Amino acid sequence: MPVPVVLVTGFLGAGKTTVVNHLLAHAQGRRIAAVVNDFGAINIDAELISGASDGVVSLANGCICCTLEGDLLRTLAALLRRDPQPEFIVIETSGVADPADIVRNLIDPVIWKEAPLEIVLCVVDATTSAATLNDDALVRAQLRAADVVALSKVDLSDEVHRAQLRDAVRALRPAAVVVDALNGEVPVELVFPLDMDRAPMPRDVAPRRPAVERFETLSWTSEHPLSLPRLQQAIGKLAPKLARAKGLFETVEQPGRLTLFQLAGGRATLAPGGEVKPGVPRTRIVFIAEIGVLSRAEVHTIMQACVEAA
Repeated sequence: MPVPVVLVTGFLGAGKTTVVNHLLAHAQGRRIAAVVNDFGAINIDAELISGASDGVVSLANGCICCTLEGDLLRTLAALLRRDPQPEFIVIETSGVADPADIVRNLIDPVIWKEAPLEIVLCVVDATTSAATLNDDALVRAQLRAADVVALSKVDLSDEVHRAQLRDAVRALRPAAVVVDALNGEVPVELVFPLDMDRAPMPRDVAPRRPAVERFETLSWTSEHPLSLPRLQQAIGKLAPKLARAKGLFETVEQPGRLTLFQLAGGRATLAPGGEVKPGVPRTRIVFIAEIGVLSRAEVHTIMQACVEAA
């Protein structure tokens, strides 16, 4: 039986991983395979998916998670060979990916027969301005591929702003269903069809656009715990140049415990990140910036001060 594919797209920091976690947590007995395609040498997103790590990990609810190693088609083929076979495959794209390229692969007749594309879900940060949707070519491409648009972080914007944003979304993608998704809570029934015998509808795909490298990642690791006050100062210096940042680190103040750090839309958050694992650097942070805006030397100098202070 064909295994439907759900494609989750959205710009850097929109909240895609939170949405995927919600779908996995509310699988309701469905066997779901989650494929994470992170941007950068350190795959933080795979660790944020219900504690998964590199490779294929079986989750407590019968779901599995894996990272996108090699090309997409080889990853799908490996998942389809699993026993038992997943009932759905959820692919979380990188925040810098144009989903049209992945859609183009998925609508190949050979792939469609085994793993048809069921739905494209685009996650949009509700604090995003309507002007950004119209001015950013990548954001427009992500929206125009969407069947469902989920507005995340709705608690951080007022109703007037959200109404303007919904209007802008509908202007770009009139056919899409727009829903609020506080804490990633996308209605499961919109994503996983109840009628498993229904074949997904064929879809058009946008013409291939010339690839333009826009973002780069600068990864920083350390074997030493960090001083939290100095780290906060360092992030304050780096934030104006960053599109996104995320990572896990141990602090002098809480030895043996990891802290999860995320920066998106100019907002930094800290949350418990579990225990330090042997054989893994105590600090792993990925910084994402426009190409040429930030140098590796600058990142190293600013971040190394956090270690020296410890």
